[in-house]
Amino acid sequence: MTENPLPPCPECAGAYTYEMGALLVCPECGHEWPLASGESGGAPEERVIKDSVGNVLADGDTVTVVKGLKVKGSASGIKAGTKVRNIRLVEGVDGHDIDCKIDGFGAMQLKSSVVRKV
Repeated sequence: MTENPLPPCPECAGAYTYEMGALLVCPECGHEWPLASGESGGAPEERVIKDSVGNVLADGDTVTVVKGLKVKGSASGIKAGTKVRNIRLVEGVDGHDIDCKIDGFGAMQLKSSVVRKV
């Protein structure tokens, strides 16, 4: 019988761990943990979000909208050249990875592909 190449359970040290999708599972205690986090103790990989021209974005940056955007429920959309201050990078839905407040529109999410760092 070959040895299990997967790490033992961090909760009970059980040796019979198995993969289930993106998780590792211990059948002895039922503990589940992400497959990517190994026993090395390294920090998780940080996502790099870039604007429309390739500049790396960070929380708190100021960006400019590069093309006109339609906003549901608004007669006028967001015009190209609108400045957005103090953005926050998030794990958004459907590619919307910037959380921000836009004057006259309120809180919303934008795609990084429609903004340029100032």
